[in-house]
Amino acid sequence: MVTTGGPSQSPDLARLLDGHRPQGPAETADHERARRLADTADAWDRATLPLHFTASALIVHPPTRRVLLRWHVRQQAWLQVGGHGDPGETLPLDIALREGREETGLTDLTPWPDAALVHLAVVPVPASPVEPAHEHADLRFLLATATPDLARPENPASPLEWLTVEEARQRTTEDNLRETLDRAARLLTPA
Repeated sequence: MVTTGGPSQSPDLARLLDGHRPQGPAETADHERARRLADTADAWDRATLPLHFTASALIVHPPTRRVLLRWHVRQQAWLQVGGHGDPGETLPLDIALREGREETGLTDLTPWPDAALVHLAVVPVPASPVEPAHEHADLRFLLATATPDLARPENPASPLEWLTVEEARQRTTEDNLRETLDRAARLLTPA
């Protein structure tokens, strides 16, 4: 669902953040920054704000307890799928689902085990020839697929890899993604 932007969307974002319980000092600090950002009219606007929201997802295949990572050319790192909202998009889970479908070709992605926000991380983004350095307040979800073999990269420069959580922890260079992976591992491990 695509919605119109503007202040009327802030309560939805605020409710999502208010319902999330940060774990540890880093996420608590990021949560406080994100909560203040949620009260601004242009919280998703990458053109005007040095800190703005993005939405992402770690795609999981619960039967094999594997996760999908994508090579991110700009960051030069193995990361989860996700990115910026398109104009008018303000619903984080919808953005994560759209980005996941676009970047993997998987059409059966669903929130897993539910639609809850799994992790919030403020991450630095280096400058590029077209934009200055900035930060993303990244809202992270878990999405599951029943058809992992159908995953296809969006382009040849951004390959995808199915990995165990431990392999993914070793592959990524990002501590904040390792935290997301740890949270996913707790949900993927049978009780």
